[in-house]
Amino acid sequence: MERAYLGETGIRVSRIILGCGNFGGVGSAPAFFGQGETREEAFTVMDAAWEAGITTFDTADAYGGGRSESWIGDWLRTKGPEVRERIVLSTKTFNPMADGDDHGLAPARVRRQLESSLRRLGVERVGMYLAHAWDPDVPVAETLGVFGELVAAGKAGAVGASNVDGTRLLEALDASATHGLVRFEWVQNSYSLLDREPEQEVLQLCADRGLGFTPFSPLGGGWLTGKYRRGETAPAGSRMTTRPEPYLHRLDDDSVWRGLDGLAAAAGERGTTAAALALAWLLADPRVTAVILGPRRPEHLEPALAALAAPLSERERAELSAPFA
Repeated sequence: MERAYLGETGIRVSRIILGCGNFGGVGSAPAFFGQGETREEAFTVMDAAWEAGITTFDTADAYGGGRSESWIGDWLRTKGPEVRERIVLSTKTFNPMADGDDHGLAPARVRRQLESSLRRLGVERVGMYLAHAWDPDVPVAETLGVFGELVAAGKAGAVGASNVDGTRLLEALDASATHGLVRFEWVQNSYSLLDREPEQEVLQLCADRGLGFTPFSPLGGGWLTGKYRRGETAPAGSRMTTRPEPYLHRLDDDSVWRGLDGLAAAAGERGTTAAALALAWLLADPRVTAVILGPRRPEHLEPALAALAAPLSERERAELSAPFA
């Protein structure tokens, strides 16, 4: 498995990061806590990821209402030091862990949440700690201040920002420079052939400032796997049958279907899959440090391994981008 340094942190991450958002839930949504993968299924996925060379696991305190972190911790406790010492853990905070309004990045809450994450994970330190979202109610300097406190205490290796736009990222970086605070060292945003928003500002800002970039949702909620076809009923159990709201706008967008047709044709010409090609498209961008993939089953890792084995040239990447424009 290829590895890369995360921005200027000195932290080495596997180029495929295991996304654990479906362990015991579906992301941070309280309505889905207790669903997603079972503990046993999560263990099977983590075993397969380790065997594939994936050494970076990404989770959050609110995933599954704490189940994701707890099950990662349980899995680590079954392993020897040769595994535990090589796994780089990444977790996040902002969202509530139960129905209610306990959320945000107030310093006292951040301290409390990291302590609870460390207990669930069964570790004294996480390599990577992120703000899961921007908190408009807390000055970013206060958030950076408490993050710096946690880094200085040895409880986090570096801090980053998720779901952040260019304006807010620049505000945070300026606050770090002005007040001598720890800075966000990488960004974790949605990015794929179907979600190009980071290309507007964030990707270039990360490149200019020496930040890493680790995109999530690299397969566009399953749309880049080839499972959805124009005019056909979505497969049972897919996101378009369980929680379609974020993707409904694509159904009547001709550019989406045109792009998917082009991706499928290009995959057929190369003897690979649409999913592998979509992941290779991301990995071919020099601004992308690593890609976060959330497999539901071990076989879902196969497209990522195929993507690493068959890298794209700059010209091939541009050709794949064109139909989605």
